[in-house]
Amino acid sequence: MKITDVRIRQVNKEGKMKAIVSVTFDEEFVVHDIKIIDGEKGYFIAMPSRKTIEGDYRDIAHPINSKTREAIQKVILDAYEKALADGTFDNDPE
Repeated sequence: MKITDVRIRQVNKEGKMKAIVSVTFDEEFVVHDIKIIDGEKGYFIAMPSRKTIEGDYRDIAHPINSKTREAIQKVILDAYEKALADGTFDNDPE
């Protein structure tokens, strides 16, 4: 499976959540609402989630293993750094 498109919407210059990302795989499947978070050890991604009845958050979609998560995170964070450098965010509504 290959990432064929990454669209980044910058949400805040202040605060920990920096952007919302949509990632397309093989030009056939898209995952929306991946968040870029500025954490204590640098940027990381948070997969789309929803709040449960108990008040916890559960991922709706996520990688099965750490190797895949790291690969997806690298592509997303590289695209985010590029967008920061050249100001090319996709802030149009989907």
